[in-house]
Amino acid sequence: MKLFIKKITNDHINAISESVDFYSNDIIKLSEIITNAFKNGKKLLIFGNGGSAADAQHVAAEFINRFKKERIPLPAIALTTDTSILTAISNDYSYEEVFSKQVQALCNEGDVVLGISASGNSPNVIKALLVAKEKGAFTVSFIGGKPCKMSELSDMTIAVKSTDTPRIQEVHIFIFHILCEMVEKNF
Repeated sequence: MKLFIKKITNDHINAISESVDFYSNDIIKLSEIITNAFKNGKKLLIFGNGGSAADAQHVAAEFINRFKKERIPLPAIALTTDTSILTAISNDYSYEEVFSKQVQALCNEGDVVLGISASGNSPNVIKALLVAKEKGAFTVSFIGGKPCKMSELSDMTIAVKSTDTPRIQEVHIFIFHILCEMVEKNF
C-alpha cells in the first residue's frame, strides 16, 4: 500500500509540475485578464459539473471573501449553487441548458466566463461557453489532457497534463489558488 500511495503522490506532483510549467504564461495572462475585468466593474462566472461544480463554488468564495489577505470583495459567481434555478431549468428545458440560461441572464460584454470539465466535453458547459462568446465575454476552459470540444471554442484553455480525473481536479484547484493569490495582490 505504501508503494501505491507513493505512486499517487508522484502522479499528483508530476501533473502539477508539468501543467504549471507548460501554462505559466497563460496563468499570468489569465490573472491579468481577471484583474482587469474586476477593476473595470466586470465579473467572473464559473461553472462545471460534479467535483468541478464544487471547485467553481470554492473559487467564487475565495474571490468574494478573501484568499490570503484583507481586500474588497471581488464579483465572482458560481453558477452551480442555486438549486431552484438548476432544477427549474433542468425540468422545464434540459440539463444542457442549466448554465447557458444563467450566462444569458448574467453575462455582459467584458466579463470572464470560466468553464470546468475534466473531459472537456460536457454539453452544458460547452453550450454556456458558446453563449458567453456571443455576449462578448472572455471564455476560459479548464480541462483534462485529452483533445476535446471545449478547447476549440474558448479564448484560453488550460489542459492539465494528465488524463486521470482526480489528478485533473487537483491541478485545477491548485491553479485556481495561484490565480486567486495573483489577482488578490492587485487589490
